[in-house]
Amino acid sequence: MSKNILTRGHSRSLTKQHQFAIAGVGVLGAAALAFSAVPSSAETITAGAPAEAPQVAAQPVKDVKGTLTSQLATETVKLDAFAAKQKAATDAVAKAKAETAAKQKAAAEAVKKAAQERAAKAAASRSAQRPQMQLVAAKTYANNLDGWIRQALDIMKAKGIPGSYHGLHKNIMRESSGNPMAINNWDINAINGIPSKGLLQVIPPTFNAYHVAGTSWDIYNPVANITAAANYAADKYGSIDNVNSAY
Repeated sequence: MSKNILTRGHSRSLTKQHQFAIAGVGVLGAAALAFSAVPSSAETITAGAPAEAPQVAAQPVKDVKGTLTSQLATETVKLDAFAAKQKAATDAVAKAKAETAAKQKAAAEAVKKAAQERAAKAAASRSAQRPQMQLVAAKTYANNLDGWIRQALDIMKAKGIPGSYHGLHKNIMRESSGNPMAINNWDINAINGIPSKGLLQVIPPTFNAYHVAGTSWDIYNPVANITAAANYAADKYGSIDNVNSAY
């Protein structure tokens, strides 16, 4: 028979320790069972009590707000870029208009300047010619046959009527002997009522037809008579120098 080494005191003391250990193990076991019994989904079912709604974390709201802010910032950048493009296009159109206006103004000024230069040149040309004209106008001639012939020659030269001093002088001497008031009252012209008159004995119809502009309309005027007769002779004979008889 084995010897019982456990006394009553030892039996009571071990029993308490074992009770505490067993109680602890029981608590741990219950906790483990409760943990393992929790469903994998977010909902926890407890008998006899309604399921509690899962709590929504605040972080997603914060993320949505940040996303909206980012989108708004992106749209603002796009709008700013569009406005900048519109402004650049408007500035380009305004610049083009300004350049066109400047070119038109420059062209108008160039045309105006050219017109002014032409006017200045024309005025200078007239000024250059005026002294010569004044010189001719200021030239004086003797009031005699020599002076009349010389004045007539200057007018004929200006009008392009051919003739020489010798040609005029010889025909004057033959026709009127140098008398500006000479008149023929006996030839056929006189019989027909249109007598020859003046230094070169010109009939009135011929004088009127070949009158030289700028001279007197008086048929007896020496210079007017000479130039009209020389003009007629140039038309009929080529020059007064070719006339050696009545014409």
